[in-house]
Amino acid sequence: MSTDSDAPAAVPATYADYASDRTEPRFTDWLRARSGDAWDDATAHEFAHELHADTLDDVVFRRYLLQDYAFVETLVGVFGYAVGDAPTMAAKSRLVEFLGTVTSEENDYFQRSFEALDVPESRYSDPQLAEPTAAFRDCLLRAAREGGYAETLAVLVPAEWVYLSWATDGELATADGPDRFYLQEWIDLHAVPEFESFVNWLRTELDREGAAASERRQARLAELFCRTVDLEVAFFDAAYEGKHSRETLGDDR
Repeated sequence: MSTDSDAPAAVPATYADYASDRTEPRFTDWLRARSGDAWDDATAHEFAHELHADTLDDVVFRRYLLQDYAFVETLVGVFGYAVGDAPTMAAKSRLVEFLGTVTSEENDYFQRSFEALDVPESRYSDPQLAEPTAAFRDCLLRAAREGGYAETLAVLVPAEWVYLSWATDGELATADGPDRFYLQEWIDLHAVPEFESFVNWLRTELDREGAAASERRQARLAELFCRTVDLEVAFFDAAYEGKHSRETLGDDR
């Protein structure tokens, strides 16, 4: 995790210092800068390159998708916390709308993809969690249960922003895109204008909450943000561990 000692020297340790010489500072830009190299490691990961290039091994993607489906269940719950803590009805409505998309369109994608990848329901309904998945779930739940709206946003923003970044990265995209529908649709789900608009809205919410927070709380928000980015990297890395091992496929056929 990026800390004061290992963050890039050019990134001020406090948001006040960061904002002091900028005309339109954004709290989320400071958070992204504080995450250091981990941000690039997450948004330009080997996984994203191979996904766009259609060279991602089904073994890797199947393992990844099983873990992500387990993670999404927790993510939905954390968005529920955000709905409860959101300061306005408009904000609550925006969060509920996104929850509807995740629990309908995205869930449908998972079901179709598991079928195409020959993953039985017994595997995706109760998967064995990889260490990064368990740590990621714990991070999100602690932020939501022990913090407030700002803390919840501090983990939700990077969790969604990382995906928007690699999905819309023109340097990763290829002319034709993947032939396998479950790869192309995974990109599409995170590259549509609606998702981009939602991520930008989440950022605006955290920009406001973060800028108004005390310096001590801002440091906590930065810690949560950076921890989430680090876990995104670990989550992608885990999909490649034991790449050709039958055991790590979660395959009991």
